[in-house]
Amino acid sequence: QVQLVESGGGLVQPGGSLRLSCAASGSIFSLGTMGWYRQAPGTQRELVTRITSGGSINYADSVKGRFDISRDNAKNSVYLQMNSLNVEDTAVYYCYAQVRRTSLGPVRDYWGQGTQVTVSS
Repeated sequence: QVQLVESGGGLVQPGGSLRLSCAASGSIFSLGTMGWYRQAPGTQRELVTRITSGGSINYADSVKGRFDISRDNAKNSVYLQMNSLNVEDTAVYYCYAQVRRTSLGPVRDYWGQGTQVTVSS
């Protein structure tokens, strides 16, 4: 069993900052790419950012220069620092990770339960 637990969401005013954390636990042999998606009401889930095990990073154009992803491999964790937030960033943010549970097993995607980020004055 593998679990991803997010924390750090909440309500923030426009222009403010939040830091999301996600920790993976359970039966884990190795972690590949980790990242964050988000889903606003009435929209499809979209990629926000991702980071490979080697440290390569991609950002959605809408968050470039404002969001910063990082990971701590020793803690099986990924983080999302969000700055200069605006109302369009309001969404449920989901953490995900590519997990290999055994040395010869397949790689599968696991998801967190989501954390709400609301940007409002």
